[in-house]
Amino acid sequence: MKRSITRRPLLATGVVLASLSLALSGCAGSTTTEQPGGSAAAPAGEGKLQALKDKGSITVAIAGEAPYSYEENGEPTGATIALAKKIFGDMGIKEVNTVLVDWNGLIPGLTANRSDAVSAGMSILPERCANADFSDPEIMYTTALMTQKGNPKGLSDLDSVKEKMDAGEDIKLAVLAGGIEAGYADSLGLDVQSVPDAQTGMDTVDNGRADAFAMTAISLNFMADENPDANVEVTEAFVQEIDGVPQIGAGATVFAQGDDELREAYNEGLAKITESEETYLAVVGEYGFTAENLPPKDLTTEELCEGTPTP
Repeated sequence: MKRSITRRPLLATGVVLASLSLALSGCAGSTTTEQPGGSAAAPAGEGKLQALKDKGSITVAIAGEAPYSYEENGEPTGATIALAKKIFGDMGIKEVNTVLVDWNGLIPGLTANRSDAVSAGMSILPERCANADFSDPEIMYTTALMTQKGNPKGLSDLDSVKEKMDAGEDIKLAVLAGGIEAGYADSLGLDVQSVPDAQTGMDTVDNGRADAFAMTAISLNFMADENPDANVEVTEAFVQEIDGVPQIGAGATVFAQGDDELREAYNEGLAKITESEETYLAVVGEYGFTAENLPPKDLTTEELCEGTPTP
């Protein structure tokens, strides 16, 4: 029986990550769907940090991608939720509420003041930096392909997809709409079908409507492990190259432009977590993240926003 990673959102209260109780004690949360035109956030700009402290809660947007941020039995969980609960909790903002949003709506919802931040492991990319501000890097990741069991088309990475497409073979590739893999596919000139969320991507492969689904390796492996009866498997992880340049994938929490004080306070808390493998894995290790996901200390958001990271 398949276990759905992205479920219909239910209102939930009193969420506590018991296995992280020492680090996250006192941090509760709830999940709701995004309400068009509504405002769940404090006003952006100077004074927002204090307003959130006075309120005692913050609303972060998620897209339902495990193991970054997703729902389990109607409750928000995942590695970036654990980071948010720990960091905001230490600021004195004890309650982290979540709003479930389609991936392409995360930054627009943030700029429309429907959330205070985005907690979804979102890649730091120049085009995104033009519309929002990112925290320091908090998660490194690689890419993989999900295929049907046995990998009948013999796909290993996006270069293999391009090679077969260019040779005239009918290869149907699915990508997350707005995801970094969609950008890779576009740069390679690949024909793709866009899906709104990770669960739909897996389903398109499982039922044969796509030959492969490209996404972060840790997410695809998590889904495959949680759905052992699905007709899917995951390739070895790879780092995609575009024009001979390795594409470094680094995710971070996203803030509205002008929320510098809030972002800087978050970075201070994040630095205490990423200072060592031990402190990092104490927060995110439960969700399948390893020392390989810990960002190198010399990798900066500024160079990622400029599109000039050094491999």
